[in-house]
Amino acid sequence: MDWRGRRGSSNIEDRRQQRGGGVARAGGIGGAGAIVVILLALLLGVDPGQFLGPEGLQTQSRASAPAELTDADQAEGDFVSVVLADTEEIWARLFQDQLGRTYRPATLVLFKEATRSACGGASEATGPFYCPADRKVYLDTAFFTTLHQRLGAGGDFAAAYVVAHEIGHHIQNELGILGQANQVRQQVAEAESNAISVRIELQADCLSGIWAREAAQSLGVVDAGDLEEAVNAARQIGDDTLQRNAGRRPMPHTFTHGTSEQRARWFMIGLKSGKMADCDTFGATRL
Repeated sequence: MDWRGRRGSSNIEDRRQQRGGGVARAGGIGGAGAIVVILLALLLGVDPGQFLGPEGLQTQSRASAPAELTDADQAEGDFVSVVLADTEEIWARLFQDQLGRTYRPATLVLFKEATRSACGGASEATGPFYCPADRKVYLDTAFFTTLHQRLGAGGDFAAAYVVAHEIGHHIQNELGILGQANQVRQQVAEAESNAISVRIELQADCLSGIWAREAAQSLGVVDAGDLEEAVNAARQIGDDTLQRNAGRRPMPHTFTHGTSEQRARWFMIGLKSGKMADCDTFGATRL
């Protein structure tokens, strides 16, 4: 992906020098079970505690000196800023062209180790997530290393897909979809709530596919092999693949993000179509 030297976004809130920004709640489980659940929590999603119980796994805040940003930290921050700027340009145009509406961009919070959001604590263990209450994406760029080294999804476009997926949740929030879906989730049994969550996540994958299409066709910043990196990332973070890699038998009733095949498929639907109307996972009979 061609990103170096390009315009970045002004909607970055950089908290990386405020290391250990408070207690981060990641859900209630301990010991070896926590390791398994934290791996599953590295999925891209709205609710970082959705795999965990109500008690919460508490990560204590650290009273430490301000963190220093390394050259790698600076490069990762620049990369995220450029990708975010691309999402803003693309979605501003698509909102106007397809919906006749003005797009209101999200803010992306960069942090190290832990911070707070209007949705609760954020930590490296929870992975990236979008908080609809403050309209912000929370990201510790250490996740990019996890994505590459532990989940087998390397490449800068795979990392860009992470950002685009979370912005997909912001799109859902702007359209009122996210609030309605989460309201219904609170009123139904766990299995049905999980099924709704899958449709939320697959729609965000489809929207990230639209972003990838526009990044390639309109912005011309996609290199050979980039789209394959994004599809591979979608496959590597499917619920079934993550559960197998964690040494567990896949249990479809617990899926909250979709299978590898579903995630890749909906990304490709958005990539091929470019139309938000075709990302209606809630009306789809086949996921």
